[in-house]
Amino acid sequence: MLPRELAKIAVEALQDKKAGDIRVINISNVSSMGDYFIIADGTNSNQVQAMCDNVEEFMHRAGAKLKNREGYSNGGWILLDYYDIIIHIFREEDRSFYDLEHIWRDGEIIPVGEL
Repeated sequence: MLPRELAKIAVEALQDKKAGDIRVINISNVSSMGDYFIIADGTNSNQVQAMCDNVEEFMHRAGAKLKNREGYSNGGWILLDYYDIIIHIFREEDRSFYDLEHIWRDGEIIPVGEL
């Protein structure tokens, strides 16, 4: 499955759990780390963990292989690495502190509806 299709699946999983402010950034032209960053937030650790669980379930059903997961037990910032797709799920206050959108501003923002 193409990275863009997997990004769409991940976004659907996040939307299913009422993720806030989902951003998709195409980083393929600025980094060899992957093709897409997906950033979303939740209001508390339980919601952040539920979003993570849902993404893992949707991606598993799509046949995507999880390379790495970090931060689940804390629930403030969970990173899911699916090789070409890197998903960051934050608690709202942690997201504003780390401000990944600013760090990766050279990437291309892809409107969620255009995936």
